[in-house]
Amino acid sequence: MTELFLRCAELYIKSLTFQNYRNLKNSELIPSKGINLICGDNAQGKTNLIECIWLFTGGRSFRGAKDSELISFDKESSKIQVCFYAFGREQNIEIHIKNNRRTATLNDVPKNYISQIIGKFCAVIFSPNHLSLIKSGPEERRNFIDSAICQIKPSYPSLLTKYRRVLNERNALLKDIPKHRELEDTLDIWNERLAQEGALIFCERINYIKKLSEYTAVFYSGISSGKEKINISYKNGYNSDIKMSIEEVKENMLNVLRQKQSDDIYRGFTSSGIHRDDLGVKIDSRNAKSFGSQGQQRSAVLALKLAEAAVLGDEKGEKPIILLDDVLSELDSSRQSYLLNKLDSRQVFITCCESNISCENKILFINNGNIIS
Repeated sequence: MTELFLRCAELYIKSLTFQNYRNLKNSELIPSKGINLICGDNAQGKTNLIECIWLFTGGRSFRGAKDSELISFDKESSKIQVCFYAFGREQNIEIHIKNNRRTATLNDVPKNYISQIIGKFCAVIFSPNHLSLIKSGPEERRNFIDSAICQIKPSYPSLLTKYRRVLNERNALLKDIPKHRELEDTLDIWNERLAQEGALIFCERINYIKKLSEYTAVFYSGISSGKEKINISYKNGYNSDIKMSIEEVKENMLNVLRQKQSDDIYRGFTSSGIHRDDLGVKIDSRNAKSFGSQGQQRSAVLALKLAEAAVLGDEKGEKPIILLDDVLSELDSSRQSYLLNKLDSRQVFITCCESNISCENKILFINNGNIIS
């Protein structure tokens, strides 16, 4: 599996400039094409630098920050620019942040919406917040799957939007039926539509997870030095699996919706469907959420994120940039060594507080927003 990833074309940042971005001092950064260690004490700007790079994917801040919070204190606007090599040529993206919104220019061509740069600059990010993939409920894991597929399939967000719209309509109807029993006759129309849209999403998810699980196993084995095994699986409540066609999945969903219709009317919401599915994660056959140590849980999320990068690389034909924020804490020396020495076939940015790490990679130091290479 790793050989496939290595054969992907190369995507890497050549230069990064920022002006009035958070606490970072206005400057230009020339990173290594391999692993870049970003060292410094807490609150010096390490995560700000990682966040800056992430914004070029077209996504919002992975920290949940508003656009206005990305601008330096007492400044009205911010500008960040990346020059990168992708799809066989040098390219650039410039993002302006002003009046609580972002505008972008791709290869000197202004874009009407920031979403129009999605897919041009690909990256995968890990931050401590992503530990919620293991520790939190199913919604976090569904969002992880859906966000990953969105980077690969531009049409996927519209599938999610259609499903949510139908789900909201069905839920509204369920709440109205106890007061207007005659409306129950119209419920099967929404059952049909919900099953149709849900089946499409299920098939996209299950095909993605098949690829993801293979890579996750490879990366977790590397991180744990082969001492542990991980297994991920897709869990649903309508007895569908990867061997089924879209029509078969739809029929399964429709049957369950009809079986649970009375209960749904009583509860006032839809109790089954792809909005209730989950991603099961087990380490050595034990539930990672309930029985995994801090280091194992962190390793599991890391393996999932690295696998996400590998699948994205296969689908796009370009190895995405990997951003790892505060990744080394809670990991023993052998797991740290894997990240520092086994990912050098792609461009990686790793933040850490440790300044005494011995490695041959490029080390950048940040102090009060000043980057020293």
